[in-house]
Amino acid sequence: MTAPQSAAGLSQLSSRYDVLLCDVWGVIHNGRESFPAACAALARFKAERGPVILISNAPRPCGPVIEQLDGLGVPRDAWSRVVTSGDATRLLLAARAPGPAWKIGPDRDDALYEGLELTFADLEAAAFISVTGPYDDEADEPGDYRERFLACIERDLEMICANPDIVVQRGEQLIYCGGALAQLYASLGGRVTMAGKPYPAIYELALAEAARRLAGPLDAARVLCIGDGLPTDVRGANARGLDVLFIASGIHGAETIGPDGLNTAAVADLLRQDGLTATWAMADLVW
Repeated sequence: MTAPQSAAGLSQLSSRYDVLLCDVWGVIHNGRESFPAACAALARFKAERGPVILISNAPRPCGPVIEQLDGLGVPRDAWSRVVTSGDATRLLLAARAPGPAWKIGPDRDDALYEGLELTFADLEAAAFISVTGPYDDEADEPGDYRERFLACIERDLEMICANPDIVVQRGEQLIYCGGALAQLYASLGGRVTMAGKPYPAIYELALAEAARRLAGPLDAARVLCIGDGLPTDVRGANARGLDVLFIASGIHGAETIGPDGLNTAAVADLLRQDGLTATWAMADLVW
């Protein structure tokens, strides 16, 4: 497996690519504040090279995610389109309406269900499970759901998980996401279906959006995926044969950033352990 090349900035790579598919949480913001240098780099690429599609595992449709980006100070000239796991998951949920579904997740994610004509019930009456994340992502742990999940597995309930992320960084804290619950459910023998990264559906949506904004045909060899998550961003890009720029300072920062900055050997070891590859690596996304 070839180790990723260290890159000083996106400007070093930009002539090689026509399209960016860029992760959001951990690359351009941390849930509390945006990263101005990363936003400026995306805006520069969009102005000079081509479309920037933000590809997020947020379990909500793109509208509320855009509102969140606005609130965090991410400028709209830094992206061309936002595609979310929520957008892709709505297709799965619509096919299972009217349910009922046992809904797991905070109220802020309820936009996922708007207009789908789904009904909801407790786990004893549900036809399937819909997960956006823990009910309380600052207090709940996956193990808190174990007994309820075992009861669901006895009834062979399928779980639709709208966010495959295991954890994200909120400020300085790592927060469990829907993927952590899905991981537990699958480990107990349950059936899980997901549409966000690293699964194909969200990439199909994102690449279709990019193709609409290009003057000519889309060349997959000239698409660069940017992200900080190995099981989502990197694995999803690898599965489609797309180049990857790994941002080390996200959820793997403690393992890959040392006193002197990016530790390329640590990045290579981390990728190798998961059987993954990245074309490039940076500590933070900069121009």
